Amino acid sequence: MSKHVRFVTLAAGCFYCLWSALAAADVRTIEIHAHRYAFTPSEITVKKGETVTLKLFSDDVTHSLLIKDLGINQTITKGKPAEVTFTPQRTGDFHGECGHFCGSGHGKMTIAVHVTGN
Repeated sequence: MSKHVRFVTLAAGCFYCLWSALAAADVRTIEIHAHRYAFTPSEITVKKGETVTLKLFSDDVTHSLLIKDLGINQTITKGKPAEVTFTPQRTGDFHGECGHFCGSGHGKMTIAVHVTGN
């Protein structure tokens, strides 16, 4: 392999690593804990077009985060954190809930996602 080919290959590899790191830096991460019978935090605010990763933790039993209008439906098992990434395309208030029956207070386990303009 010539020196020129090696240099181009090395440069391409460096560019790819830098590009990947910058792309990952553009993703906002929000941690949410699910526990009987609430999500903490119970409200989050994100921007339209902003890519957001939700890191989900169950503090007790199996739950799920269900926000139909944002296309989110993720099971959360105790001891096994889950992640879901989304990019909201419209503004508004979106209401979610626990989609996995978790006990007598299950129906009150809600979360609100406020999507604001850019």
